[in-house]
Amino acid sequence: MAILSYNEIVPKTVIEYNDEPYEVLSSHVFRMQMRKPVNQTKLRHLVSGRVQEISFHQNETVKEAEIETMDANYLYTNRGESWFAETGNAKNRFAFPEDALHEKIQWLKQNDEVEVMVYKEKPMSIKIPLKVDLEVKDAPPSNKGDTATGGNKQVTLESGAVVTAPLFINVGDVLKINTETGEYVERVSKA
Repeated sequence: MAILSYNEIVPKTVIEYNDEPYEVLSSHVFRMQMRKPVNQTKLRHLVSGRVQEISFHQNETVKEAEIETMDANYLYTNRGESWFAETGNAKNRFAFPEDALHEKIQWLKQNDEVEVMVYKEKPMSIKIPLKVDLEVKDAPPSNKGDTATGGNKQVTLESGAVVTAPLFINVGDVLKINTETGEYVERVSKA
């Protein structure tokens, strides 16, 4: 377990803060006038997803969290819980609160593979691919002449997520979606 000084707390690292695992979202080291340097960070709690701003001063250190990974399959979401099973060991099932993972779960369909972050032998959070391919299940029809200004429409994907897509997208098309921004990238195949 590595000890990080205040200026080594950078984005994409996972640290232990108050004996809890946090992912560093952003950091900015600065010095105000004659004061000592400070690292202003935004941290996301791996379990609850709660984001908070913390300042680390020059004399402070934190432990880098020992995060292991496990491959798992998304099973379903029911009664506020999203269930997963370890790949190759279906008996090892675990759940996360739906509201903590909603931003990621909306891009998954049943049996999709995810990477689970494990901290102290307990599943904490999931990582999903940056881009996923999902089929359009519902799309309003586009009328002739609508495309003169290159408009957009709301379409519903097989995972239940709703995204903004170009007017030429129809039911049955497979779209590539950026899971970080929730935006349409391209049409992979036509219906």
